[in-house]
Amino acid sequence: MQDGSAGTKRLPSLIKQFQAQVKRTSLGDALVRRMHFYYLPALRVFRQLTHAGLEERKAFAQMRLAQVLARARKTTYGRQVGRTTELEAWPFLGKDAVRQNPQALLAAPVWLTIPASTSGTTGLPLKLFRSYASVAVEQAALDWLYEQAGLNPRTCKVAVLRGENIKPPDDMRPPFWRFDAAGKRMVMSSNHLNTQTLFAYYEALQGFQPDCLWAYPTSLDQLCRLMVAHDLSLKIPLVITSSEMLGSHSHQLVRQALHAQLIDYYGQAERVNFAYSPKQGAYFFLPGYSWNELLFVQEDEQGALYEIVGTNLWNLTMPLVRYRTGDYVRFPQRLRPEHLEAICFGVEPFAGILGRTDDILIAPDGTHLTGIDHIPRDVEHVVRMQVIQEAPDYVRIRVIPTPEFNEQDRQTILQNAALKIPSTMRVEIELGDDLERTSQGKAPFVIRRV
Repeated sequence: MQDGSAGTKRLPSLIKQFQAQVKRTSLGDALVRRMHFYYLPALRVFRQLTHAGLEERKAFAQMRLAQVLARARKTTYGRQVGRTTELEAWPFLGKDAVRQNPQALLAAPVWLTIPASTSGTTGLPLKLFRSYASVAVEQAALDWLYEQAGLNPRTCKVAVLRGENIKPPDDMRPPFWRFDAAGKRMVMSSNHLNTQTLFAYYEALQGFQPDCLWAYPTSLDQLCRLMVAHDLSLKIPLVITSSEMLGSHSHQLVRQALHAQLIDYYGQAERVNFAYSPKQGAYFFLPGYSWNELLFVQEDEQGALYEIVGTNLWNLTMPLVRYRTGDYVRFPQRLRPEHLEAICFGVEPFAGILGRTDDILIAPDGTHLTGIDHIPRDVEHVVRMQVIQEAPDYVRIRVIPTPEFNEQDRQTILQNAALKIPSTMRVEIELGDDLERTSQGKAPFVIRRV
């Protein structure tokens, strides 16, 4: 018999498993992601504020911010930092503080939340908790993107080419996709897409005729490059990308292979910012989604560097106040306060997010393996992780463990890796007290020596 403590620890995992099954159904879509009580008001806010001026946008954000701070003051973390109602008096919140004690930031019992986890782009496991309202608001933000292209998000057909696990990575027999939401969503495997399987993907997309393709940028580039090389093309009205940096040639590839409008958006699992790019090189923060700040870091010959800081305006279950995302934007010079304010409320654009574009592995047959950042998920006793491809058929996972690291953690890592890496590639785990670093002192999550 399990003790109460073990049962409590398993509860978030069981909730996540149930959530994963529900979200694939039309009923789950209606009852959770598009729950009318939360979804429709949020969508109306995004529609209205998009056409509003700076003062109206700011007034709404201040109203929501007061509710968030009132809730955050009641958390263990809020009591520790002084229960202040002035945002500027709150300290900046780093990822380490959230990772080390996520329960200190909870304003509701775990069983009333929707648990989530992420490793971000650093290989650093992070546990998060979301309210049902914030899940519906996130869907409203995504649906607002569909509306910008003239699509009805409730009826349009969507093909997904991201990090979903459809089948074992070394099973190269089609189909490489499944259908969810009563057939309105075709979810495809990125890790099976290569020259040999291209025509299976092409015929599936041609038969499904999606209104939108939602993809990782690296997976999208792989699909479009292969299609162009084989003189193939499709007509898909809209392509939405996220979760990775968009390549400089992606817009051209999408026009050539898919004849589509491309919208890229930026966000995080922490849900503290949301920015979208309706055209190449111009990103706007979505007004009403979060309270955004740009924290000055330094100024050099390349320009002025700012870190993106956000406070979510909708997740009262885990109110993250002044959360440092670790993501950066650069401007030609240091900005005046009024210019910063216009950018933070989505009135003026910024050029884009600084970040890495190649957190992928390449299989011996040339397949681009994406979703590698999923490997650290739900591994309990890891400080940091790094994935190093030493050869076409050899991957080394370097782990900085906590003292409690055990064989079960090792097996979880290997099981997660097996969902992304085919059996033709040997995977080994190496424990150490540091990661490999570049000449600039950075420790990339993925290093490819191939």
